[in-house]
Amino acid sequence: MSTAISIRVPDELAAKLSEIAQETERPKSFHIKKALEAYLSELADFQVAHDRLHDITDPAISLDDMRKELEL
Repeated sequence: MSTAISIRVPDELAAKLSEIAQETERPKSFHIKKALEAYLSELADFQVAHDRLHDITDPAISLDDMRKELEL
């Protein structure tokens, strides 16, 4: 199942999207879907990193210890 979503974008962004769609012979919706998937994936990764950064129970490792562990 899919859901239609309507958005407004600046003319310049819409023009770039149209160019890419024409060059790739793919619909604009294909590129919007792929861009949204990538954004949401990155956002999820960012949230995990952010949460770990602010988790005081998660021990930190020094750069020297990390290099030793990775044998660098």
